[in-house]
Amino acid sequence: MIKTYEPGVDDDAIVAIWLAASRLAHAFLGEDFIAGEAENIRNVYLPMADTRTVWADGRLVGFLSLLGNQVGGLFLDPQFHGRGLGRALMDDAVARMGTLELDVFVKNDIGRRFYERYGFTVVDERIDEPTGEPLLHLRYRA
Repeated sequence: MIKTYEPGVDDDAIVAIWLAASRLAHAFLGEDFIAGEAENIRNVYLPMADTRTVWADGRLVGFLSLLGNQVGGLFLDPQFHGRGLGRALMDDAVARMGTLELDVFVKNDIGRRFYERYGFTVVDERIDEPTGEPLLHLRYRA
């Protein structure tokens, strides 16, 4: 079930999901960087984004945040990967926005495989300044 993010209610679960998923998909960034970004998720990114949550087994297990048509983040509790929940969140975003764009780290094999299967195509590549890691800019047209 997809729901609209509830500020102050969903924050702890979202940060916990972000941490677990980032430790898996973004391990190359290092624990210090990941831990440091957790509070930015809560205090900077969530307040500025249009976020939808996905629920399974009676609890929040993932989220997708949009900044306009830019996917700022799609994260699922790793225990819930492979159940179609990420696709459901992306389908919801496509239904609302049509064309979507996003950045994904080249080293994020989990994310890159998901976005490729979904139908995103690479439109650009650049270096992420804070991390020094290469990023791919992807686009999906409905």
